[in-house]
Amino acid sequence: MTVRKARLNDASGIARVQVDSWRSTYRGIVPDHYLDGMSYQQREEMWRGMLKLAGVRPVYVAEEREGIVGFAAGGRERTNHPEYQGELYAIYLLKSHQRQGIGGQLVHSIATELQGAHVHSMLIWVLADNPSRRFYEALGGVPVQQQPIDIGGTTLTEIAYGWRNLGLLTKR
Repeated sequence: MTVRKARLNDASGIARVQVDSWRSTYRGIVPDHYLDGMSYQQREEMWRGMLKLAGVRPVYVAEEREGIVGFAAGGRERTNHPEYQGELYAIYLLKSHQRQGIGGQLVHSIATELQGAHVHSMLIWVLADNPSRRFYEALGGVPVQQQPIDIGGTTLTEIAYGWRNLGLLTKR
C-alpha cells in the first residue's frame, strides 16, 4: 500500500471511494434517498475541480494494486475559526481497508503538508452518529464544537474534533 499525493487522473478512484464509503458508513444515518442518489460521475467532476487546487488544498490517496482504497483532503480552515487554522476536509476508506492503519497515514500526510504551510492546528467535522468517530479520538482529537447540518432534507448533528498542535500528529 502506498500513500501519495493525488493526481488529476485519480478523480475517478477518489469518487468511487467517497460514494462507496458514504453508502457503507452512513446507511441508517443519512437518508437512503440521498445515499442512493450519489453518483460516481458527479463526484468525479467535483474531485477533478478539487485536484486542480491541490497546491492550495492537498489531497492524498492510499493506493494498492487494485487501485485507490482511500483518500484524505485538507487545507485552511474554512470558517475562520478563532483557534484552528487548518481543516481535514475529508477522509474516506473503503470498508475493506479500514482498521489497518491507512487512515492514520492519510491524516499524517495532510498534517505534515499543513505544517509545511505554517498551519499548526486542525479540525475536522464528523457526523455525531458516525461510528468512526473513535478514530479521531484515538489520534488525539478532542471535541471542540457541535452544529446542525442538513443532508438530504434531514437535520443531523456534526461534531468538530480538533488538534491544537499538529506536531503531535506528525510525530506518530
